[in-house]
Amino acid sequence: MATELFFLYDTHCPWSYAATPLLNAINKALPNIPLHLWHNAYYDGESGIAKKEINQVKELSNVTFGQNYIQSLSENKDSTLAANIMAWAEIKTPSLALPLLNALQKAHFIHGNALLNKENLADIISELKLSPSAKIFKHDKLTNDAETLVHEIFALQEIIATKAIPALLLAIDDNLILLNHNFYLHDPEAIVEAVEIEIQQHSKYTQPT
Repeated sequence: MATELFFLYDTHCPWSYAATPLLNAINKALPNIPLHLWHNAYYDGESGIAKKEINQVKELSNVTFGQNYIQSLSENKDSTLAANIMAWAEIKTPSLALPLLNALQKAHFIHGNALLNKENLADIISELKLSPSAKIFKHDKLTNDAETLVHEIFALQEIIATKAIPALLLAIDDNLILLNHNFYLHDPEAIVEAVEIEIQQHSKYTQPT
């Protein structure tokens, strides 16, 4: 029985930030489940983020926001560069994709790092010992890999009939289960049991008779 986990998200999306601890909990408890982190590249520099939305995220989850980030809410958010490096990591070094996502979100939502240029990423790249190619540092255009992932997301969103992000999808053989992450934002560890139940239920139908 093949089991995989897909996370559709945007590094600059506060709700994706709130959902990442769920992904961390699943990965820690069930490390054998392959993770696929698909960056939606939703934020393209056209608008900031409402303080009301941040307050809702804080109320419904356990994540915190740094003062530097709060002070930058009215500024345009652009996740193009972050989408490029995450697509590179997803393909070239998948074992570091989740640590990279956590590092990018910490830099953005805690320290107020806009993640708009190579210098913004320098400390993270050094800490994780990454060696990305020069093309990922484009800040105004998605790389071919990032664009391909966006098209994969569009196709997957048609299947699940929602364009909302974030989305956590558990794939078990040919079955695709949309996990209701909203139930677990205050208790990320609880989603592990939900995943285990789904796996157990589907395994009943795949066992030979």
